[in-house]
Amino acid sequence: MIIDDQYYDLIIIGTGAGGGTLVHKLAPTGKKILVLERGETMPLEEQNRSNVDIFRKERYHAPEQWYDSAGEPFSPQTNYAVGGNTKIYGAALLRMRERDFETVTHQEGVSPEWCVKYADFEPYYTAAEQLYLVHGQSAIDPTEPPRSADYPYPAVAHDPCMQPVVDAIAEQGLHPVTMPLGLTRQQDDPTSDSEVCGLVPALKYDNVTLRTSARVVCLHTNPSGRVVKAVEAEIGGESYLFLGDIVVLACGAINSAALLLRSANDACPNGIANSSGLVGRNFMKHSLTAVVQLSTASNSGKFPRSVYIHDFYWGDENFSYPMGHIQNTGGLLQDVIFAESPPVLSVLAKVVPGFGLKQLATRSIGWWAQTEDLPNPNNRVRVENDKLYLEYTPNNVEAHDRLVYRWIEVLKAIESTQSIFQRSNIHPRGEAPLQVVANQCGTCRFGTDPATSVLDPYCRAHDLDNLYVVDGSFFPSNASVSPCLTIIANALRVGDHLIDRLK
Repeated sequence: MIIDDQYYDLIIIGTGAGGGTLVHKLAPTGKKILVLERGETMPLEEQNRSNVDIFRKERYHAPEQWYDSAGEPFSPQTNYAVGGNTKIYGAALLRMRERDFETVTHQEGVSPEWCVKYADFEPYYTAAEQLYLVHGQSAIDPTEPPRSADYPYPAVAHDPCMQPVVDAIAEQGLHPVTMPLGLTRQQDDPTSDSEVCGLVPALKYDNVTLRTSARVVCLHTNPSGRVVKAVEAEIGGESYLFLGDIVVLACGAINSAALLLRSANDACPNGIANSSGLVGRNFMKHSLTAVVQLSTASNSGKFPRSVYIHDFYWGDENFSYPMGHIQNTGGLLQDVIFAESPPVLSVLAKVVPGFGLKQLATRSIGWWAQTEDLPNPNNRVRVENDKLYLEYTPNNVEAHDRLVYRWIEVLKAIESTQSIFQRSNIHPRGEAPLQVVANQCGTCRFGTDPATSVLDPYCRAHDLDNLYVVDGSFFPSNASVSPCLTIIANALRVGDHLIDRLK
């Protein structure tokens, strides 16, 4: 084993929304920072760009196998690269609603209260929108939370194929809102991500070092298990030990939990930071259903997502419980999750014989219906014989079904401009399959009580003085919007805490 001859003030593991943002926040401190990333720099042609043949199955799957609750292997749809999953995301950056931070009663259970409130997050949401160049439109969404500032950039206009649809939705008395998007507006690399906005500026500082192709396999603690003393990583077939004062995990909710569990030792036989027994538990990832709308008019198949609807976020006149979030996917030829299942369009192929998948995609508009799933300790990440198991059973099912059918009703009501509506068959219930682990969170929830949470309100492990987690692991509940902007905002919030501590 090779022991690195440098000693670091901070070691950050992972460069996605949490890790890449935190590096940017801490780089100006002058503290010696090591960033370890399992992947390498991702070429533009491999990212979520419109020239990608998105229907090539498993393009965006990690080169490894995980296992489901039945022990069956699958390849997860997750990305190991500088910038993490923000290199292939849709750059839809929405705030959680103010009520999402409170206790919310759902038909199938309770979404628990957060120990930190929207008011605490609000200035960091504003800073996150500035950092990630968010283009948006406020004061139209009926669920919009209070804002201290407007979006830093104006909303992007809808694609010509979408504007008539947006207008028709508004005529139904609904409130279609322009999607807040993180955009650089550069022709060759239009999406703002954690590499572009976080790492690239941070690496201009001499005190920041990035090591790629570095797969972290273990955290080593002192004999009491109270302090992380070293990070072990595999680089180029060799094992390295890196030493530092503070260690921050940002590997994604699944891999951060797995790393803590794999780091079990004599002092922590069930994994480090796990005196509560909750590491890996309460995994959440949203209920997602694709609704494909076949249009009489053709489109490029490569236009950006641009609209969301929150009229059913907290329910409707027939259902008093939260239902969730609707957004269009943009052109189907550039939506990563549609790569999971070409059969999404195969049903429509029967309606329009002679059309290939690509031809159908250019006559379709995709929509995602997205509903909060509730924390369940039996939905979990666990490690056995060095194999990663992801055990997950969907919940809050009726609320999600109601959202899907309610949205299909809306689309049918505007049939003067659209002709055919089809719920996807990605999954027997129309949901994304297990290998789609977008929006993963909840495996190391934060809170004030060490018996019922893994992390404290500043995302430091209750059990260890120098270990933090800044990916989606800290979420005690999932809301119905994408967690990405909240992860970014939280990284900035934790960054302020670490700056005070480092002083």
